[in-house]
Amino acid sequence: MLLNACTFFSLLPLVAKVGKTSLIMSLVGEEFPNEVPARAEEITIPADVTPEKVPTHIVDYSETEQTDEVLRQEIVKANVVCVVYDVTQEETIDKVSSTKWIPLVNGGVEKGSKIPIILVGNKSDLRTGSSMENILPIMNQFSEIETCVECSARNLKNISELFYYAQKAVLHPTAPLYDPEDKQLKPLCVRALSRIFSISDQDNDRVLSDAELNCFQKSCFGNPLAPQALEDVKTVVWKNTSDGILDNGLTLNGFLFLNTLFIQRGRHETTWTILRRFGYDDTLELTDDYLYPQLRVPLGCSTELNHLGHQFLQKVFDKYDEDRDHALSPAELKNLFSVFPYMPWGAEAYSSVPTSELNHVSLHAFICQWTLWAYLDVQRCMEYLGYLGYPILTDQESQTTAITVSREKALDLEKGQTQRSVFLCKVIGPRGTGKSAFLQAFLGQTRPSLYAVNTVQVANQEKYLILFEVDVETEFLKASDAACDVACLMYDFTDPNSFSYCASIYKQHFMNSSIPCVLVCCKADEVEVPQQYGMNPAEFCYKHRLPVPIRHSSLRPTAQIYSKLAWAAMYPYVHKQRKIMYTTDTSFPLLWFPCRFPILEPSAALSPRKKCTKPALNFAGLVARACDTSVKILLFLMFKLCMKLTIFCVCSHRHLNGSDMSSTSFWLRVTLGAAMVTVLGFALYRAFARSK
Repeated sequence: MLLNACTFFSLLPLVAKVGKTSLIMSLVGEEFPNEVPARAEEITIPADVTPEKVPTHIVDYSETEQTDEVLRQEIVKANVVCVVYDVTQEETIDKVSSTKWIPLVNGGVEKGSKIPIILVGNKSDLRTGSSMENILPIMNQFSEIETCVECSARNLKNISELFYYAQKAVLHPTAPLYDPEDKQLKPLCVRALSRIFSISDQDNDRVLSDAELNCFQKSCFGNPLAPQALEDVKTVVWKNTSDGILDNGLTLNGFLFLNTLFIQRGRHETTWTILRRFGYDDTLELTDDYLYPQLRVPLGCSTELNHLGHQFLQKVFDKYDEDRDHALSPAELKNLFSVFPYMPWGAEAYSSVPTSELNHVSLHAFICQWTLWAYLDVQRCMEYLGYLGYPILTDQESQTTAITVSREKALDLEKGQTQRSVFLCKVIGPRGTGKSAFLQAFLGQTRPSLYAVNTVQVANQEKYLILFEVDVETEFLKASDAACDVACLMYDFTDPNSFSYCASIYKQHFMNSSIPCVLVCCKADEVEVPQQYGMNPAEFCYKHRLPVPIRHSSLRPTAQIYSKLAWAAMYPYVHKQRKIMYTTDTSFPLLWFPCRFPILEPSAALSPRKKCTKPALNFAGLVARACDTSVKILLFLMFKLCMKLTIFCVCSHRHLNGSDMSSTSFWLRVTLGAAMVTVLGFALYRAFARSK
């Protein structure tokens, strides 16, 4: 049975008559057997009787009954091999290394891999001294030898320890951590421990304070160190290193020295406990389970950072903002990502968020980029959070606690509202329209980028809007290619063939979908050219019950247009009902009211440069809209009059007495009557509007 099945497979090959079968039978029977067979049957030791709580499957081997080929087959299945020799016979020691067993074990595994070996010297009760002098050269020669144990099957000496070390060799191997020849940690181990030190150094002062050491100790081992134990540890480091202690704190060199000392004293399980707590496997690479925890994202849902993710990233930002200027310089950003195996923040990240001319990244821009990662590729976002040590520093089970999976969009449409705070807008239009300039204006910079993410205000709430520039050569092959929260269809005010592209895209991919669409007329500061399409843009919007095109100039960009895009994404149910009205007052965000006809901007509907091809239809629409608007205005004025009369009557009633009271009471009755008429008129208007 294999280690990944929570067991390990122990194989005992040996020279004949050295007592390997006696060792197995003494372990099982807890006494020396009177009769010993040539080979013991395969046995399994339950997990609850082993120190490491791992089931152990033991396979015996007999050179007299089995062939070398059978042994090779067993070695392939084994997790550890115990090679037994007789301490009273030096020729068995020679056979272990030079002529037989270790070369045979190495030949039975895949090239480049090594299986842990435990050397077992049996019959120590028959020798007064130790055989370690002869064994040490062999251990130095073969790095796969984990340890050597001298024992006695007759006296039951070190029998349990033998199999404990066999388990330990599998669960806490020395070979990946330590080079016995150079007597120092291996490079991969140094890299992993350096990352752990950097994550644990929460104030980024290059030393671990007592508070940070106790936090680290509690995270890895469950309990903090006692004050005296902490001082003893620092004393050992101070005595043995020249730079291990600085300002009464533990430096990186001191931290590496401590782990080297643990391994040299046979306590490498301590180092492995630290490594595995921080997500490392036996090859000293971060495991997939640590970097990519399971997160279910149903179809139609999106992902975004929640308050836990924002709090953690703000602490990380503050940690590496060494000059406290509320911005990360390129050097500080490089230091932040030093715990990554690669640099994730490249040129595309600088151009996707608002940054300064010196490429300094503010906290706002930092969070914007993480928001983009979380929305577009949540697995990559969780990978990055894992590199930063999110589950360890926040004491959370995994990075999934930093992510919120939104409600399905279909349910948002049904409920008429959304709780999401991040929206994706695809900017679509023919080449030369000004899409890139539109994205750059959103960030207030001139770097080209396919993505731009920033915050906008919608109904006094801060939302994240992601703009994605769709390549003009891209063909929408399937529905998912056009999927987004809002589509921004852009056409050129000065190009007569520009609008036809937008109309074609709308009819093919958005006309029958629930995705809201907003048309943007670019280069509005220049002279307008009539569009060579069957109808002008205003008529097209009227026909398809879309909002009228919004004019935009890259020379005088306004934030209102981006808020309108976010509003359209935030309230998709309005688009689905196809009953939309825009306010033309730019001092307000985009307002939506349920009405029968979409009200067009006067500049779009009544411009003298436009030729109306359907005057009768437009005139009827204007009349109907005028009636609708007149009723609304009349009801509003009546309501306002009622309020003023009520205030007047109440104030007068407090100061008048006698005959004046009757006059005041009269006006109060008039006010109540007017209020009732207003309410009744509003109810009739709503009933009339529904029936149309």
